[in-house]
Amino acid sequence: MTLKNELELRGWLQDLSEGRSSVETTSARILAALKEQPFEDLGFAKVDHHRVIRQGFPEVVLGLGKTPGQIAAIASQIVSRGQPLLVTRADEAAWNTVRSVVPDAQYHAVARCITVKGECAPGKGTIALCSAGTSDQPVAEEAAVTAEVLGNTVERIYDVGVAGIHRVLSQRDRLSAARVVIVVAGMEGALPSVVAGMVGVPVIGVPTSIGYGASFGGISALLGMLNSCANGVSVVNIDNGYGAGCIASMINHL
Repeated sequence: MTLKNELELRGWLQDLSEGRSSVETTSARILAALKEQPFEDLGFAKVDHHRVIRQGFPEVVLGLGKTPGQIAAIASQIVSRGQPLLVTRADEAAWNTVRSVVPDAQYHAVARCITVKGECAPGKGTIALCSAGTSDQPVAEEAAVTAEVLGNTVERIYDVGVAGIHRVLSQRDRLSAARVVIVVAGMEGALPSVVAGMVGVPVIGVPTSIGYGASFGGISALLGMLNSCANGVSVVNIDNGYGAGCIASMINHL
């Protein structure tokens, strides 16, 4: 008996509590799921089938450093169990190979992600996603696609950097309505501080590697965000849209 996710487990328990299933049947289902091998050994990768039970979402595949064939083999294992798929930092060659074994796979070119949507518990509110400039959109879209695959509604607010601060100030109502805000910015990384001063919810700063020489590939933005004087700002690694999307989803599901 394969347990796809926490929602399915809740369904088994709901059936038991409402008399649609017996104690014996429910117990047998749970015991069978626990006896199942927790990972599939493909030789080059061990696909973690129980991550969805522990964390609420299946293993996410980092496309960097993997061949298209390896990505497709892992993706096939995940999707065959009825679980959603997310491959980050993937190119079109990987997508073409994946969709030969997973026809429903979609490619998000700006985000560089491959996805197959599946059943997920919905987030309790909206995640607002701000990017400072158009050059930051690939990282912002990685965060957005990640959050959406995890079952969240995402409100995109793009090109609202501090060089024209009236642009972000005009979005106060949309930002205030969110349950958590992701802010993506390069250069000096000032935008998360501005946004955090406007809202009363957690703000996740994502520094990008966009900028001229003294930005040091995103280190200046990272340090600027880490030194924010505004309350409620946390920061992920440079260009880590995926990490921000995951954290925002966890907050939005609490």
